[in-house]
Amino acid sequence: MISNLDLNIDPKALGKVAVLMGGDSSEREVSLTMSGPGVLAALLHGGVDAHAFNPAERGLHELKAEGFDRCFIALHGRHGEDGTVQGALELLGIPYTGSGVMASSIAMDKIMTKRLWLADGLATPRYVKLKKDQISRKRCMAIPDELGLPIFVKPPHEGSTIGISKVMGYSQMQDAVQLAAQYDDEILCEEFIDGPELTCPILGEGDQAFALPVMQIEAEGGNYDYQNKYFTSTTRYSTGTLSEEKEAEVRALVLAAYQSLGCRGWGRGDVMLRKSDNKPFLLEMNTSPGMTSHSLVPMSAKAAGISYEQLCLWLLSQARLDGKA
Repeated sequence: MISNLDLNIDPKALGKVAVLMGGDSSEREVSLTMSGPGVLAALLHGGVDAHAFNPAERGLHELKAEGFDRCFIALHGRHGEDGTVQGALELLGIPYTGSGVMASSIAMDKIMTKRLWLADGLATPRYVKLKKDQISRKRCMAIPDELGLPIFVKPPHEGSTIGISKVMGYSQMQDAVQLAAQYDDEILCEEFIDGPELTCPILGEGDQAFALPVMQIEAEGGNYDYQNKYFTSTTRYSTGTLSEEKEAEVRALVLAAYQSLGCRGWGRGDVMLRKSDNKPFLLEMNTSPGMTSHSLVPMSAKAAGISYEQLCLWLLSQARLDGKA
């Protein structure tokens, strides 16, 4: 399938392009200083009439007024990959990269994502959902009895490991829940899956979507946190670590997860491979993945023979509105 990807794209046919970067989410700095500039530079080098546009500083209506033909969404987190910007661009009639309104909104909600995956019979770690009015000490102390230890406690609408804690004992539960509650009205307590951390990008839409090579992530101390994602060089990323059969299984699982949510354009599914039985479990689907020098999608694409510039041009060529090919 990868060899069938049409990379012969006329940059002039893409029109005037806005690269949306920055925004107002907790991940804005990564978008503004890393992903956005990287995409912009690649598009300019590829001959595209591309311009930086920060929605935190300018109203989106200016996109229409200034004659932009399409947008490359290089925003991360809330008001960037949660369906809100996508909905605004739908109203403006400006095609954009990545998933549409509904898929973006669902994928940003880790709890709703789990519900859909479980309904479709896709493996994901067991979980408990809490609301802010349910975070009494007594309730928090009961969760390890339900899920075992360790436990991951997360704000379900954040990305880049923001607000996440790995709880090793009962005494840490209350603090972990309180931290997650600083970022969200709901808290996701998730079963810990012991084993390698994998990620697999998907390109395309519907039956034409396909998986890129699976990457294994090995962070220092096993802690793939915000710092290790973006600002260190010690984290190791590698392809070809799985057997041919397991690689195919993980790709098929992530592709099914992508299609289950109705994603399009591109996405990246994160997976844990349980050490005890080699079974893969879905963690989340990212619909506006990072595009930094440390980012996983460009590295996987490179392993498949697709350069960063080619990837950016292809993604931009796929920009569209909901319900329109």
